[in-house]
Amino acid sequence: MSPHTTNLAPESPSDATVHVVLDDFGNSGRAYREIAEEAADLNTVVDDLMAGQFNNPIRVLAFNVSEGWSRDVSDHVAWEMLKRVTEDKPLALSARRFIELHLGERELLRAGIAD
Repeated sequence: MSPHTTNLAPESPSDATVHVVLDDFGNSGRAYREIAEEAADLNTVVDDLMAGQFNNPIRVLAFNVSEGWSRDVSDHVAWEMLKRVTEDKPLALSARRFIELHLGERELLRAGIAD
């Protein structure tokens, strides 16, 4: 390799599935939130949503460039949050709103989660 050649190979696996969150900032508009590469996995995004790290999450998109796909995984993420709720891992208000948006109030009530 010559000293002028740039190595374009990523430092992390190129087949990783990336998750991004669309957040609503009211009058300031909506934006896909910036997220560190190592924190773009499903588990970290679910944990961050549950902890209230997002203002008003609207949608979660997942994509995998090497496999050539992308999809809205909001419903899957909402179900995953419901599965993880415990006394020591409660839902932030923004997470409750996200679940209600994607699964409905009935599922929150079924899980024993109410405002």
